[in-house]
Amino acid sequence: MRRVKALIAVAVCGLFLSACGNLGSSSGTSTSTTSGKGTQLTGEASSGEYQGVIKNGKYVTSKSRGVNVSQNDNQYNLKSFESGLLDVSKKVFSTNKYVFQEGQYLSTNTVQNWLNRKSKSNPTGLNPVNNGKLGATTRNPMYLQQMEEQDFMKESGKKLTLSGVTVGLGLNSIDYYEKKSYGATYETHISNATIKREGAKIANQVLARMRKKPALKNVPITIALYKQAATDSLIGGTFFAYSVNKAGTTKVSSWKSVNQKNYVYPTTSSSAKTGNSNDASAFDNFKTQIENFFPNLSGVTAQAQYTDKQLSGMNVNITTQFYSQTEIISFTQYLQQAAQKYLPSGAPIDITVKSADGIQSFLSRDSGAKKFTAHVFNSY
Repeated sequence: MRRVKALIAVAVCGLFLSACGNLGSSSGTSTSTTSGKGTQLTGEASSGEYQGVIKNGKYVTSKSRGVNVSQNDNQYNLKSFESGLLDVSKKVFSTNKYVFQEGQYLSTNTVQNWLNRKSKSNPTGLNPVNNGKLGATTRNPMYLQQMEEQDFMKESGKKLTLSGVTVGLGLNSIDYYEKKSYGATYETHISNATIKREGAKIANQVLARMRKKPALKNVPITIALYKQAATDSLIGGTFFAYSVNKAGTTKVSSWKSVNQKNYVYPTTSSSAKTGNSNDASAFDNFKTQIENFFPNLSGVTAQAQYTDKQLSGMNVNITTQFYSQTEIISFTQYLQQAAQKYLPSGAPIDITVKSADGIQSFLSRDSGAKKFTAHVFNSY
């Protein structure tokens, strides 16, 4: 959640250079030059986040920008993949020592080719050859669904030097396909064991290919594996393993496990899985309280993420129809009290209140904080 806000702040900062730091400054909040030339840093959005790179007055965007968006029917997969990959990077490349830059070494054409099937016309495809079979258990499924590169720089005087790369590989748990164009959609379910096996195989190919690029021969490359959620899921998937590969290595030697799960609250049935029954009950109490307080709430749901079986974050979404600005203000004020009283403590929580007209208010509490901060969106 906070990582997404930080990335948004990075992009926005590119438009407001007076708030961004000059390269070589000891502080991310120093005043930049007005010329807009050379390389600058965006400045830290918040503690624990990376500074981004601005060159000649413009934020440096990814060389394969937009490919992941076109690959995903479930936008939750896209968002959790990007933010989760940044979390993996933070385990390897400290935010105090490294500067973040969008991927510059995998182009749009390269990523698109790698995401497609291997064939005579596309020998670099990382997905298996089409075997011509259409049965759910006999066809060769598409394993690799999305891919992203993140670069990490170190400051050296007034220059930035590439000092590390992270690559995320998004793997299908279900591969959707059609037997004929515009026909019915069928599914090939992929087991966890197969996801891990194929993910490791693809990771080795990606590492070997990246090492062939002169700029990437002698930098550490981290590769992370992500299991995608189903297309109709109300939550995204999660990363389950990553490998840190030292400079010069061309083969993945070992993997580190990531124990992370996502859940939706409220649960839809008694048999539905929850991350923690106490957290599920706490959310149910919160939901009941605000529904009793305010009429016409059409939806109150939450995405909850657990890391090592502990709640690590929650996104609450509330949909309703407001009839006046004073209703929005009063409801938001009540939410501050109810959230503090009923929702689980200790973990960061975001609450978004929206209607057919868009987002009406937003509440947030950081990890370790007791009170929620709130903002009501007004108009002039």
